[in-house]
Amino acid sequence: MIGALNPMKRWNVIREYIEEKEVAYDFCCVEASESVELQAMKYADDGHDTVVVIGGDGGVQDVLNGLMASGRGSEVALGIIPNGIANDYATYWGLSFHDYRAAVDSIVAGRVRKVDVGSCYYHADGVEVKRFFLNVLNVGMSANVVALANKKCTVFAKIAYRVRGFFHLLFRRQNFNMRFRLNNQVVDKKFMMLCIGNSTGYGMTPSAVPYNGWIDVSAIRMSKFLGVFKGLHMLLRRRILNFELVEPYRTTEIEIESVGGAKMGIDGRIFAPTFPLQVAVMPEKLNLIIPTKIKRRS
Repeated sequence: MIGALNPMKRWNVIREYIEEKEVAYDFCCVEASESVELQAMKYADDGHDTVVVIGGDGGVQDVLNGLMASGRGSEVALGIIPNGIANDYATYWGLSFHDYRAAVDSIVAGRVRKVDVGSCYYHADGVEVKRFFLNVLNVGMSANVVALANKKCTVFAKIAYRVRGFFHLLFRRQNFNMRFRLNNQVVDKKFMMLCIGNSTGYGMTPSAVPYNGWIDVSAIRMSKFLGVFKGLHMLLRRRILNFELVEPYRTTEIEIESVGGAKMGIDGRIFAPTFPLQVAVMPEKLNLIIPTKIKRRS
């Protein structure tokens, strides 16, 4: 399944290498998020043992939700070939946008590891709604950046995504009244952003790993103008948890009661749940295809 940037041009290059490896496959080009979910669910229900997504974090999340909606979701292996504006989850496992061959080789090798899945539960019109994620649930400023990135996708989308994010952080800083419960305590404060990570969460939850049965939470308060540069420096050095305006937590579940009107995002997609919102970790819920040799980030 493929979506995101220049899908057919990218696919034609990847296809040649897949056929060179003599791999049998079914192909589907889907771009709409809802259609991706439905197609992934259909593949799983039809008996496919492996579903591969060529896309970014948003596309991976769409496929994940399709697999989780299937009756065979825990039996199917998920493979990733990075091709999105953001590929944070794939990067964690050492997969690179620039090296599709390594991603294909990993899928052919078929090394599977069970990984944790983040889950969200809320009620809409009396009906329980479930959403799942692999990387991060964002609230506040970071979700605003996701909204900006989703407005337009161009050849320069990756660069624009980062530039927009920087200027949004620099000039549109805002605190939101947030209230949430975790680890038998209630937190009711003003924060600029709240990041709930099953994985590294674009650097906001750098200590999170998707196989330890925990989710990490970073609650970040707004800094003064010059403090933004200090925060960014620590973010790039993966030391954001040492920043004095960050309150880190580790938990298995968190209940969000209110976010003060802040936007929300989930693995690169806009997210608009009702409250209270229950967020938890589901240990070893997904079969993920990972590289035979994982290149850890320095």
